[in-house]
Amino acid sequence: MDHRHAAASTRSDVASLNIVVSDDLPTSALDLLRAEGWNVDARSGRKPEELAKDLAEADALIVRSATKVTKELLAAAPKLRIVGRAGTGVDNIDMTAASGRGILVVNAPGANSISVAEQAVALMLSLARMVPGADKAMKDGKWEKKKFTGIELKGKTLGIAGLGRIGQEVAVRARSFGMRILAHDPFIAKDIAESFGAELVSLDDLFASSDFLSLHLPSTPETKGMLNDERFAKMKPGIRIINTARGDLIDEAALRRALEKGLVAGAGLDVFQKEPPVDWALPQMPQVVATPHIAASTEEAQELVGLDTASAVRDFLRDGVVRNAVNFPAIHPDELQRLQPWIKLADALATIASQMGGAVRVQTLGLRYYGALAENRGTEILAASAAAGLLRPILSGGVSVINARAAARDRGIDIVETHSSRPRHFTSLVSVKLHTSDGERWAEGTVFEPTSPRLVSVRGINVEAPLAGTMVIIANEDQPGVIGEVGTILGRHGVNIASFALGRGEGGAVGVVNVDEDTGASLETAVAAIRKVPAVTDAWIVRL
Repeated sequence: MDHRHAAASTRSDVASLNIVVSDDLPTSALDLLRAEGWNVDARSGRKPEELAKDLAEADALIVRSATKVTKELLAAAPKLRIVGRAGTGVDNIDMTAASGRGILVVNAPGANSISVAEQAVALMLSLARMVPGADKAMKDGKWEKKKFTGIELKGKTLGIAGLGRIGQEVAVRARSFGMRILAHDPFIAKDIAESFGAELVSLDDLFASSDFLSLHLPSTPETKGMLNDERFAKMKPGIRIINTARGDLIDEAALRRALEKGLVAGAGLDVFQKEPPVDWALPQMPQVVATPHIAASTEEAQELVGLDTASAVRDFLRDGVVRNAVNFPAIHPDELQRLQPWIKLADALATIASQMGGAVRVQTLGLRYYGALAENRGTEILAASAAAGLLRPILSGGVSVINARAAARDRGIDIVETHSSRPRHFTSLVSVKLHTSDGERWAEGTVFEPTSPRLVSVRGINVEAPLAGTMVIIANEDQPGVIGEVGTILGRHGVNIASFALGRGEGGAVGVVNVDEDTGASLETAVAAIRKVPAVTDAWIVRL
């Protein structure tokens, strides 16, 4: 099953989606969404109450920084599945409220990476060579060569706080200047940092060793005001600081004091605590090179940001693929990409197990990872996906990988994950088992290369079948004639068989029938008749 935690389950549903765009997007981005046949309401400048009314039937909302996506606005959008932020920062979105409702929030962190990195380097060069001051003197008719003696970047140490996409691009450019690069980022592996020529160090070591410090961190409770009086006192004397990330990373009053004392030699600032600044004293200091939050303001970046955001929204709603998610478990993008088919698989296996029988009290959702998959980082996302697959058929409210763990916890369902390096019959395997008040239900699956999830076992009996659409799963005694009777019954009721897989084991046999489409009452009637076949011990309809 596709990773459609909030996506539509049928092609007709997908064709009638409603997308609200409340801030300006490039025409190319809007055209990308309209090409799917979706209803796109693109109007900027709406008042909150007007936007709330327009969101009543919306499946997706796309914003820039102007729209404030509040708890109240989200409450007015009962069908909302995804919020796309055309940009990097999500300060204007109530992330707690979105996550609580299972709404995916995506942004476009890579689209403006080049532009922001180039601005960071421009500020660094401006500080090193005092370009703005020299230019101002020339415009004032002053020739002051000695006053503007600068420093070279070659041989200097650049500290990068936050080695994400922008930080990585800064590192690439800094290497061309012959700079030594240090970085602090707890979410980046050592080998990835080394591939960009960066040495990972602690935050304190970064501050103490850097001649230049470039900030590329998000605004969080932990990072707000992180550059304060105490931190400035511990930095390498004469450090130059560049901030193209978030204004509230720096205590501006403390920075001003550090500049006045000479602890900090200069600062290149594109972002501020208040924009525009309430107090202009800091940006007007001669040691400061200031720009009005224009790091991402290039023609190329604005086009790419809109396209990337629209593509992420389209891919999630149409295909269930998650890209650039902000409120998703913290997994490196490359790792998430590798896990995508396994995420779909875990969802599908739990969905199958949840529909193998009537309503019961689920006590535990167990996942066991076998083989190479057990070695992967980030498998906890598979458990969240399985929880979503388990709960979706039984909850009227929205449930997705974002809030599935919390929803399971609220219902007293324990989630237990175990790992085994034993490969079994496949290189990697996922086993999903439900412990219920009426016994155990379980199914197992794997991913056939490159990205094809497959069912490989039901109730411990090996049976290989595709995971798609509507399935009929039949448990029966292993004796002749059963397959023929099942086929005859389905044909008599007008149910077309797309594929039929049979597995045999010590506990009997299991048949998995994929039908072309869900034929509603006809299928229900056919399965009721199948259950009456003497050799059949049970039969279930599973809709993925």
